[in-house]
Amino acid sequence: MKSLTALIAGLVFGLGLIISGMADPAKVQNFLDIFGNWDPSLAFVMGGAIAVTMPGYWLIHQRHKPFFNDKFDLPNRADFNPRLIAGASIFGIGWGLGGFCPGPALTSLPLAAPGTLVFVAAMLTGMWAVRFTRT
Repeated sequence: MKSLTALIAGLVFGLGLIISGMADPAKVQNFLDIFGNWDPSLAFVMGGAIAVTMPGYWLIHQRHKPFFNDKFDLPNRADFNPRLIAGASIFGIGWGLGGFCPGPALTSLPLAAPGTLVFVAAMLTGMWAVRFTRT
């Protein structure tokens, strides 16, 4: 049941990325280019995501455990450290340069566009290399 739920959630997430335009690197880069050809439409996507997530977090805190796991795995303030800041910075730079974050990049992978293939290869290389930086 966990696998089926994860598959359905992933398909809904990917469909949302495609419908919202987040799988289009040009749209993402235009959203990030506030002093150039700025496209504010993704701000509405983020606002919608926040509007859905806030009640979800409230519902999570009303339950003792999730439906398909033994405990919740929620972030806490102890997770905020220099490694997180460095990782978020690298993530943001990659997002700005490539126009993708991991979800939309994987959603766009079947199109086999050269930029997508290079981005996913670089992303996977970074995911592999990070294990050498762990202390």
